[in-house]
Amino acid sequence: MHTIRQEKLNCTDAKRIDEFLVDARTGYLGLTDGELPYVVPLNFIWMNEALYFHGAAHGRKINLIQANPNCCFTVSEDYGTMVSPIPAKTDTAYMSVMLFGVLETVSDINEATSAMQGMLDKYVPGYYDKSLSQTHIEKYRSSLGSHTVIFKLTPSVRTAKENQLKPEMSFYPGRKFEMDI
Repeated sequence: MHTIRQEKLNCTDAKRIDEFLVDARTGYLGLTDGELPYVVPLNFIWMNEALYFHGAAHGRKINLIQANPNCCFTVSEDYGTMVSPIPAKTDTAYMSVMLFGVLETVSDINEATSAMQGMLDKYVPGYYDKSLSQTHIEKYRSSLGSHTVIFKLTPSVRTAKENQLKPEMSFYPGRKFEMDI
């Protein structure tokens, strides 16, 4: 596996990475059809050192996963732009995590229900007055007739980069070069 070229941006704080994955809202699943990459944005949950997402049981994503379950899942958050009187040193504050591994279908109904409940708790906290039932997971069908499949990625490799925001350098509308010299 490749190493991070700019070592000073490497984040190895496991707790920080886990917290980031718990809080981030959108990730990008990278697959390949053997010729071209295919990247799709997804909602997800990070729990028990694994990433979970769901989708319809039919479609391009499913076909690609069945043909080659190796994947990369990337999560990135932008924290703002930082200015510098030197144009080449203008920079972006961010954190990103890349997870590499093999996707597996979650077949255990308890694990699947837990993952789906975790996603509901993350994206619509407090909206439902009851926990998700296993029956809902087993019997739900989309308007196109497809049931839901839950996938799990237990990463074999995890990398993270972070460029922390320096508040005194944050760009805001109206900030001008002359203010920084």
